[in-house]
Amino acid sequence: MQENPVKRAVIIFQKIAIAGKVKTRVAKTIGDEAALDIYKKLVLYTHDVASEITGDKIIYFSDFQLNKTQETTPDQFQVQFQSGNNLGQKMANAFAEVLAKGYEKVLLIGTDCGVLTSDLLDRGFEILDEKDLVIGPAQDGGYYLIGMKISRPEIFENIPWSSEEVLSLTVKRVESEGLTYGLLPVLSDVDTYEDWKQQEEFVLKRLSKP
Repeated sequence: MQENPVKRAVIIFQKIAIAGKVKTRVAKTIGDEAALDIYKKLVLYTHDVASEITGDKIIYFSDFQLNKTQETTPDQFQVQFQSGNNLGQKMANAFAEVLAKGYEKVLLIGTDCGVLTSDLLDRGFEILDEKDLVIGPAQDGGYYLIGMKISRPEIFENIPWSSEEVLSLTVKRVESEGLTYGLLPVLSDVDTYEDWKQQEEFVLKRLSKP
């Protein structure tokens, strides 16, 4: 008799695509509209990568004012909305909501990494076989992925988001709570236009495939 597969999900934190509201550091170099176009490409790239893994995909939008005609939401992806006063609360709430639905392994990613692959997502799930959490470190001191099996909101409390200390303080918090964790390879998010130029070819190659 075949065992039931583990119920797993990928949460995608996604901003509403509005010029001047996304990729603002990129926009300082090339303008709001061009930065918006890059953001939309990164969103499509992230969706395509996530679609390759086995498990449910849940987009958590940043705003309730969602215009379905403007946003890219693949039919097979679920749609929810972020809740909380800061990024930490929003991530903690998303994990709590999804895990409460019976998912046994949950990863959370954004739409900022143009070199994320489905193999890395699968590796993240594999690490959760052995560890309580998995983290994908970003070069800027943050992380591009975090995953867990049990809701642990304290992991996200009192972290100075958008700082170089996000990863180190998160790891210290994990260790202080007596939890185990595994790390994925360090990757770079697209925060500046220079970051985009380094990842553009990788993103466009995937988006141009048949």
